[in-house]
Order: sequence, then C-alpha cells, then structure tokens
Amino acid sequence: MSEPVCVIPDVQNSVDNRHISIDKVGIKDINHPVRVADRAGREQHTIANFNMYVSLPQHFKGTHMSRFVEILNSNEYEITVQSFEEMLCEMLKRLEAESGHIEMRFPYFVEKTAPVSKVKSLMDYDVTFIGDIKGEKPIITVKVIVPVTSLCPCSKKISSYGAHNQRSHVTITAKLNTFVWIEDLIDLAEQEASCQLFGLLKRPDEKYVTEFAYENPKFVEDIVRDVAARLNLDDRIDAYVVESENFESIHNHSAYALIKKDKKQ
Repeated sequence: MSEPVCVIPDVQNSVDNRHISIDKVGIKDINHPVRVADRAGREQHTIANFNMYVSLPQHFKGTHMSRFVEILNSNEYEITVQSFEEMLCEMLKRLEAESGHIEMRFPYFVEKTAPVSKVKSLMDYDVTFIGDIKGEKPIITVKVIVPVTSLCPCSKKISSYGAHNQRSHVTITAKLNTFVWIEDLIDLAEQEASCQLFGLLKRPDEKYVTEFAYENPKFVEDIVRDVAARLNLDDRIDAYVVESENFESIHNHSAYALIKKDKKQ
C-alpha cells in the first residue's frame, strides 16, 4: 500500500484581501559571476551585484523569491547585454508579472596608455545595467561613473600662479535605443573633463596631465553642459542624466551639477 502524498501549500499564491498592489517586490544585493564583452574584442570576467524586482497584483499574497535566483543561475556566467534583455523577459514570464526591473552593477576595466611614456595600466569604472520591462519591449539604461580631473577656472584666473584642482566623478545614465559600448560613454566623459585619469603615470606623464588640466579649466557646470551637448547629438541615446561631483580640494564639501533630458519629449 503506497504512502499518502504530502501536499505542500503554496502560500505565496493564496489570495490577499487587502486589495493593495505592490510596485516592486523581489530580491536585492545578490552577487553572481558574469562575463562582459569589451570594445577591444575581449571578455571580462567580473562579479556583478543584482537587484531583481517584479510588480505584484493586489490579489496575490506574495511572489516566488526562489524563481529570481533560478533565473540568475540559469544564465550561468554568460550574461551580456542581449542575455540581460532575455533575462528581463524570462523574469516577467516565470513570475507572471506585468512589469519587471533588474539592476546589474559591476566593476569594469579599461586598459589605458599614459600620454608620454606610453606605459599601460588598467582603470576601473563603476558600471550598472538597468533593465525595465512592461509589455514586450525591454528598456535598457546604462549608468557609468567616470573619475576625472577638474581644474577651477576662477582659481586660475585670480591666482598669480597655480590653480586648485580635484578628482571628480562624472556620472552618465543613458537610456539606449540600440547597442552602445561602455567605453563610448567613458570616452565622452573623459574628453569633456579638464583631464582624464590614468592608473599608472611616470614623471613625464605627470607633467603632461598637470599642464593639460591647467590649460583646460572647467567648473562643474561646464562639465555637465559639455557632456550633455555631446549626448544631445548621439542618436543612440533617447534620454539621459549627466551628473558631475567635484570633491573640492580647498573646501570641506563637494560641488555638484545635474542635467536631465528626455530627447523624445
């Protein structure tokens, strides 16, 4: 005689009588190895931190949290921009949701060449892929934080010699309508700063970048305006937010500016 089958209740699928829907529910702060293709034709092996959410209709008590992890692990290590979009669609289907949101944040490395000595070194950048889906078409946003040098135009103008400069963060958050290399956004930010940064510099390089920044002074307002002007001309980008934060070297505060634009409106 066979033993009776034990039926395990599915509490998440039970009916909720409060009639309040939830905008985002899911898992947050989970790490997973990924491979990301770079512009040089190589693949970078890195660790990404994920946040994964879906909407929850008012009649469901809860969502199935384990399914988020299953979706993440089903992609193994091969997570690209394309598979990132596919993961969004799969998440909506598996969790029977109307909308979904995934954030994938990871360190990204670019090999850079010093301007004079030509010595090579790696620079790391903070990159986030943000995916939103409601319906069939995913919307992909790429956020990159680019450390640069800024030199104060006022300080240069009023001083007999020298000018105060500082390390700054230029952040570009771009909503894309087609593929864009991460390096394209990094290049744009670095080209509109007083000077870019390098992982390794020799003394001739230090002289070069110091003098380059001195000849290219920019306020925090100049940086965001110059970056925004470049983004306005890029048809691959539908909307953007550009931010610049200067970690002031002569003040105990930062200078900050932001420009936000939806080019479709």
